[in-house]
Amino acid sequence: MNKKFKFCETLCYFVVPPKNGIIMNITIRPTQLEELGQVMPFYERARRFMAANGNANQWINGYPSPDDIRQDIENGSSYVFVNENQELEGCFAFIRGEDPNYKVIKDGAWLNDAPYGVIHRIASGGRVKGLMDLCLEWCSSRCPNLRADTHRDNKVLQNILLKNGFTYCGIIYVKNGTERLAYQRTAVTR
Repeated sequence: MNKKFKFCETLCYFVVPPKNGIIMNITIRPTQLEELGQVMPFYERARRFMAANGNANQWINGYPSPDDIRQDIENGSSYVFVNENQELEGCFAFIRGEDPNYKVIKDGAWLNDAPYGVIHRIASGGRVKGLMDLCLEWCSSRCPNLRADTHRDNKVLQNILLKNGFTYCGIIYVKNGTERLAYQRTAVTR
């Protein structure tokens, strides 16, 4: 995917490759609390997409809930993708610092113990392709040492992470006791 990036301190602009001859600028910015009702449908769409693609067990029982996303927003770790018409296209959480779920890793090891950022809960409306790639570039510009995890059945995300230079590191367990495959990227490897 051939993208052009313009990075700045609080916002990030991306020029998405032409679709039907239209170039779209995407901005990443912090999610506002009043946008909670706009981002929750992205998660419902993501649950349907995952179920249709063999991953019906990752986001179950209403996870992530409005309370989870509200907490992300209040903590300053929730971000939205915004198109040039100021419409939301997707969202994700980017958390700098230790993730308690990552303290113990089985059947492997993290690539390093340096400070890291974690990408969680990415979802979109499905109108713009490549948002995960944009998310990874944006997060990398803020913290080159990135970690992420996903369900064993989430082949789509596993492939995206590997394609973007992440290394499979082992298995971690999330708060509800279920396992996740853990990945890390220490620098852009392109």
